[in-house]
Amino acid sequence: MPIPSFKDVNVGDTLPALRVAPINRTTLALYAGASGDHNPIHIDIDFARQSRMPDVFAHGMLSAAYVARIVTDWVAQPQVRALSMRFTGITQLGHEPTVTGRIAEKFEADGEQRVRVELKCSNQHGEDKIVGEAVLALS
Repeated sequence: MPIPSFKDVNVGDTLPALRVAPINRTTLALYAGASGDHNPIHIDIDFARQSRMPDVFAHGMLSAAYVARIVTDWVAQPQVRALSMRFTGITQLGHEPTVTGRIAEKFEADGEQRVRVELKCSNQHGEDKIVGEAVLALS
């Protein structure tokens, strides 16, 4: 994918959506191993039920990684000036995360041309799980 240029993007433009396979137990186990986050609420159904949850659910940071991925799929990591997000919901087993981004602002700062991108990770029902934004330097 070609690197976007400041002059070729406009407020309202969207980043290519990132669609992720439905969350399943294998995904959670692999993420736990890779991240070192073995919190039993994400991998042990008995523990989850004792915690008054119907089943295990995705690590928040797994969804956060998907949000970061849409950004670094669009620009190189050194172009990221800021990335922030807020968790707004739980991603359950079977949810199909989709991450979207929309350019909300074009501006200059510290001698660079930058864009502010609004980010969202939602499930197949349109329920937001993460909202955030990124500031990216473009040439």
